Amino acid sequence: MPATLPHLDYRTDGPSDVTAALNANGAVIVEGLLDDSLLARFNAELDPFLEAASPDRHFINPGVDFFFGKETRHLTGVAAKSRVFATEILTHPLYEAVCDEILLPNCANYWLNVAQVLDRGPGSGDQMLHRDQDVWVHLPKPHPEIEVASVIALVDFREDTGATRVVPGSHRWEPERVAEPSEVLAAEMPAGAAVVYLGSTLHGGGSNRTRDSWRRGMHMSFTLGWLRTEENQSLAVLPDAARDLPRRSQELLGYAAHDAIADGGGYLGAVDLLHPADLLAEGKL
Repeated sequence: MPATLPHLDYRTDGPSDVTAALNANGAVIVEGLLDDSLLARFNAELDPFLEAASPDRHFINPGVDFFFGKETRHLTGVAAKSRVFATEILTHPLYEAVCDEILLPNCANYWLNVAQVLDRGPGSGDQMLHRDQDVWVHLPKPHPEIEVASVIALVDFREDTGATRVVPGSHRWEPERVAEPSEVLAAEMPAGAAVVYLGSTLHGGGSNRTRDSWRRGMHMSFTLGWLRTEENQSLAVLPDAARDLPRRSQELLGYAAHDAIADGGGYLGAVDLLHPADLLAEGKL
């Protein structure tokens, strides 16, 4: 049976529909996630940072340099640069509902793993297909779902500008299975939509074959509160920047302990045996 990538609409379909599509297909496109006003305000905050960003920069190691390529303008630590993101997109109710359903059975709380804007320019090649969950390669297998990820289209995503490629159904494959070309689909979608996928689903950025179009999107993902995140959020968003954010934003950025006492476990990430967010509120952090 040919692979299919379901399309839902946030304005008419509920979170349970998104979760069902994720569990069945490993990925789903959700249109209308960001309304026109929210999208415009977010892009306006990003514009000066991306204009100043250089595609030819170096990251943590040469493998990461190769993975992103030299034709991509990359913006990290988005919560420290965009108030719109930190107060409206980070805490979007759809992500909360989906993460509650998929991640909470295996943790006391979850938190933001990565929020990075990738502006893929002309000449960007296909990224290797990969599973985001493999950054935690030392976690014993098999294991439950540990990540809910997404790429939000901040401009229209077309196949020729490098729309994210996904392999529906691959969340249930054996790790060594290689995707056939017919199983790899481009997540074409309008600005404001997102392709939401599981950390166990194969995917990768597409090639930008245009001469002058940039494909601006944001990778945002959440993971279990007892796993270390790819992006160190509490250093990317220092206490002075986090202090006046909503409490829920602070928690998702790592200013909350993972308190599993009620589940028969312990606590992680405390400061003076307290939640860091409590210390922020009291002016002690």
